[in-house]
Amino acid sequence: MFFKKRLPFTELFSEGFVDIHSHLLPGIDDGSKNLDQSILLIEQLRACGINQFITTPHVLGEVYPNTPEIIKEKLQLVKDELINRGINDIRLDAAAEYMLDDRFYSLLQEKNLLTLKDNYLLVECSFFNPPINLREILFEIQLAGYQPILAHPERYMFWHKNYEMFETLKSAGCLFQLNILSLTRHYGKEVYKTSEHLIKKGMIDFVGTDTHHSHHIELLQQEGDAKIIELLKPIAKRNSLFL
Repeated sequence: MFFKKRLPFTELFSEGFVDIHSHLLPGIDDGSKNLDQSILLIEQLRACGINQFITTPHVLGEVYPNTPEIIKEKLQLVKDELINRGINDIRLDAAAEYMLDDRFYSLLQEKNLLTLKDNYLLVECSFFNPPINLREILFEIQLAGYQPILAHPERYMFWHKNYEMFETLKSAGCLFQLNILSLTRHYGKEVYKTSEHLIKKGMIDFVGTDTHHSHHIELLQQEGDAKIIELLKPIAKRNSLFL
């Protein structure tokens, strides 16, 4: 029986890698539940080879109505606790993962947004239906001076049978961030298949762990298809842009 060569996902976390998608701040979304868990997740990710983070709590309507002030307060809480525990080799900053919903329009008009760096803005769609006017929203984001990065495009099931939409979004100036977890089959076969397609077509710009809890980190410690991981290595190195 033929077996594909496999490599650990941790090989993607070379020096200079910045994880630009995670949920490590305590008690403000579906990620870390408390301060102790935040520190534990950071320590577990450090053991995988990651020590630089721009964590990205959800900003989602009334479900997670996080503001820059709330996010920065929680960020400082975690940074202070890292110092208290003598953990001084972690670089931690925060932005946000913005749902493209009605509330986002108001935030965009106010320009009250947290970017990953400079004008790079992490956004997401509903997993059930994309915004009807998605291309127009992307245009408005760019018109406001931001560069949209769409989080985990491979996870949107409504595009799994419509790969042309990915081309359309790229043509509209949208960058793509792939979840490394999508290559563990954690999200299912179709997400894995779409991930491979986007990687092989050279459509992925950045990667992230999208860590919410310890099980996600256990998955990152697994091995994946060596050919796909080799294709991802230069993409992962692009994350150093956010240093």
